[in-house]
Order: sequence, then structure tokens, then C-alpha cells
Amino acid sequence: MTLSVVIITHNEEANLGRTLESVWPLVRDGKGEVIIVDSGSTDRTVEIAKSFGAKIFIEEWKGYAAQKNCAIGRATGDWILSLDADEEVDQKLLEEVSWLLGAIPDWEKNGFPVDDDSRSRELRDRGTRYGLDEEDLNGFLVPRRNFFLGRWMKYGGFWPDSKLRFFRSGKGRFQDRAVHETVQTEGVTSAMRRGALLHHSYPTLSDYIEHMNRYSSLGAEMVAAKGNDKVNVRFSVVNIVLRPLATFVYNYFFRLGFLDGREGLLLHLYHAVYVSWKYAKAWELSRKQPR
Repeated sequence: MTLSVVIITHNEEANLGRTLESVWPLVRDGKGEVIIVDSGSTDRTVEIAKSFGAKIFIEEWKGYAAQKNCAIGRATGDWILSLDADEEVDQKLLEEVSWLLGAIPDWEKNGFPVDDDSRSRELRDRGTRYGLDEEDLNGFLVPRRNFFLGRWMKYGGFWPDSKLRFFRSGKGRFQDRAVHETVQTEGVTSAMRRGALLHHSYPTLSDYIEHMNRYSSLGAEMVAAKGNDKVNVRFSVVNIVLRPLATFVYNYFFRLGFLDGREGLLLHLYHAVYVSWKYAKAWELSRKQPR
């Protein structure tokens, strides 16, 4: 069974080599492929992708979900591992994905192992934990570790931060959303039990603020698009002041974000600011719509 690793890129020379190095054992020697859909990088992104033998497609930017679905559509493997260019697969997750790529077709061909020898018992126990005995098993949630200002965030909802990223070809696509797109699959999903994606998200505060400025604009478009096309988003103290405050209190205190030190304080503080920006921008957009 072959694997397609799919990634969308734009000026990712600082990250892409690390990402491709981490998945290389899964695809080398004809075991799989790397699909890169690039939206016109002007740095060394494409050169780095070529050095790993990736199949590269240049596509005009269509939005996060559409771009990722374009990459999925180019894949020829039996299973797909969808990654962001700033993520890498840790060693334990690498081993688990490799094991599943061998175990899944074995179960599908031979069924539930019934022998009582040690190997069959191990395969039966491990496979049951992964849901290999389920019909229509088509996807796996993968835990993700988020790094912020050089620190691994352990609290405040940022761990395990599981994402559905490993799924059967033809059975999963990203939702058509402007931002925070997620994979929807047919059939049953399970969860990885070991390892994680390492998300090298925001090495500096400037990176975080830049990303949140862009994401809040996309989120505002989603808010303004709900309901009627001409929806009137009110200037609401609840959304612009109280909702961000509640978000900070919930994540920082109730979800123990304060245990992540100074970095945790800054992360949750500026995440609350992002929430305020999103609703303020949605209100701004509504004012520009014809009545």
C-alpha cells in the first residue's frame, strides 16, 4: 500500500526541508510520493522540493481548502498524509504510520487474527486499539504539538490539538472554508496512539501577529457570509469585548494555559485579540455591503 504526502507551499524555504526530511522514510524507494502544490514561490521552495523528488504543480492561489483539495486530487497513493509546510512528523508517528500502511491491507485481506500465537495476539490487540476491525475505516486523527516562541505549548487547548490528516485516498476532502479548514471523511475515523505532528508555528511575535491579522480577515468574511448574503453584522460589545475576554479566561485559567509560562500568557492574550479583530472586521465588512 502506497502513501501520498501532500503539501501546499508559498515561500516556505525556511520550513520545507525539515518537513520533507521527516517523511522521507515513508516515501523513499518507491514506497510513496510527495505532492507539492505551490502558488508561485519566489524563494528556494521549489528547488528544495525537487531535491526530495517531489512532484511539483504550480497553481494560482485559490484559498486554503481549495488549494489543499487540489493537492489531494493530484495524489495517486492508497492513503494520504496531508501536512502543512511548517509541520514535521516525529519518529514515533513515523513508525505508527509505517506500521498502519502494512497492517491495514493485512487486516482487509486476512480479517481479524484468530490464532493464539504471540504475533497474532499482538497484531489483534494493537489493531483493535487502532480500530482496524471497524468497517469503512477511512481516517485517523493525529495529535499535534504547537511551538510558540520556541516553547512547546502543553496546555490551554494547544495539546494534543488533534487534526484529521491521515486518510484513505478518495474518502476525504477539506471543508470549503476560508480558514481553519478541516478534513471530512466518509465512514469511520480512529486516532493515532503514539507520536505527533510537530507544528513550528510562530517563532516570533511578529509571525504570530501577521498570521492572526490575515486569519482574522478570513474569519470575518466567514462571519459576514453567514445567513443572508447581505447580512448586517452589528457592532456588538459582546463579540468585540466580552467574547475575547471569555476566550482568554477559559483558555488561560480553566484550560491551564498559565502553566505554559510567559509564552502561554502572550499566546492566549493575543489569541483573544484575534477574536476581537475577527468580529470588528466582520462589522466593518457589513458596513460596506449595499443595503
